[in-house]
Amino acid sequence: MSGDKTVLGTMSGTSLDGVDAAVLVTDGERIRSFGPTAYRPYTSDERATLRRALGRWDGPEVEAAARIVEAAHAEVLGGFSGVDLIGFHGQTLAHDPRGRGTLQVGDGAGLAQRMGVPVAWDFRTEDVRQGGEGAPLAPFYHFALAQWIGATAPLAVLNLGGVGNLTWIDPGQGAPEAEGALLAFDTGPANAPVDDLLHRRRGQARDEDGRLAAQGRVSEPVIERFLAHAFVLRPPPKSLDRDAFAGLAAEVEPLSDADAAATLTACSAAAVGRALALCPKPPARLLVTGGGRRNPTLMAMIAGHANCPVEPVEAVGLDGDMLEAQAFAFLAMRVARGLPISAPMTTGAPRPIRGGRLSQG
Repeated sequence: MSGDKTVLGTMSGTSLDGVDAAVLVTDGERIRSFGPTAYRPYTSDERATLRRALGRWDGPEVEAAARIVEAAHAEVLGGFSGVDLIGFHGQTLAHDPRGRGTLQVGDGAGLAQRMGVPVAWDFRTEDVRQGGEGAPLAPFYHFALAQWIGATAPLAVLNLGGVGNLTWIDPGQGAPEAEGALLAFDTGPANAPVDDLLHRRRGQARDEDGRLAAQGRVSEPVIERFLAHAFVLRPPPKSLDRDAFAGLAAEVEPLSDADAAATLTACSAAAVGRALALCPKPPARLLVTGGGRRNPTLMAMIAGHANCPVEPVEAVGLDGDMLEAQAFAFLAMRVARGLPISAPMTTGAPRPIRGGRLSQG
């Protein structure tokens, strides 16, 4: 498969909010244009089923989660036509690259048969098999975005989903796998601890607009202990499971709802601050995508740790709700062409990795 193709990418992230779908016209190296998008939210019951499967590798909970993921994707994909290829990430339930590996549920081969369109999927397994972290994978797309917006100075893209991840980009390099083009890694928890706190204490999905955190007082001892965590201190590349910092719940248990939300939000921002200090050169700007960019409290806290402008990606004309779905459209095209989708400075793999599987429709 060569030349520009119309590719439909999908993403169901660690925030467990729903399925994003976005069309991208690309050859897997350059972005040509952006197409239509769609979003299919999970119901509260579906979200509860997915939560019960988090951290599990097999069993009835995993099977139930897979059925939900496949049905939700088929529903949203059915609203598109005229696509040449689909990029299907699936839903990450467990991620332990130095142990059992990585698990994204959802059968891409079955989806290809159902949709009648080739599907690129299972993006992470080969990277992990060859010694990489298997995450993050969006950095190759971030490199293409830097070219799309005409960036000339190093910049960084921060995704704030359930977990935070940072991509530092030198747009002057010729390809994303080139030495010095990228440095990418998970920063630490982003929205997941606060989302889980609000779910547990108030039955709410999130701290809407960061309003509760804005009313609270940050517990500095919790922040100090968080910044001493082995993951925060570890040099990149590195990646996280969504629940790797589940111990934070116990740390904030004695605090009021507002103080707990403020403290967990401050932990996420402090992790970004530490991550920025690890960049090869200070970025000229920090562009933020993912749901966390809509949280003014979190964004203000991150700005307090950054020595550059901190802006949502909409500041450069991009769609922060669909960036990851677009990324898996871009990566799907690279899989179809046999191009690398990860490299040593994005996942810690020993060499650029041609990962993913391609199932014909």
